[in-house]
Amino acid sequence: MSRVEHGADGDWIVRTVPAAQATKVYRCPGCDHEIRQGIAHVVAWPEAEHGGVADRRHWHTGCWNARGRRGPTRRWS
Repeated sequence: MSRVEHGADGDWIVRTVPAAQATKVYRCPGCDHEIRQGIAHVVAWPEAEHGGVADRRHWHTGCWNARGRRGPTRRWS
């Protein structure tokens, strides 16, 4: 289930990925560390993009929640 979150960095469509459905390894743009298989996390993309695959990013839940204080790492900015 997706939801829209509003923040200083714009409006985002956010989807929670439960641990049981986390079957791939991703790199979090918030900390630049891996999100390993079996770790619950969120996937987010700008609402204006309507879910374009190229704009989706998988984030650790804590990194997503702290993005207003920290922002993405240099690799993703």
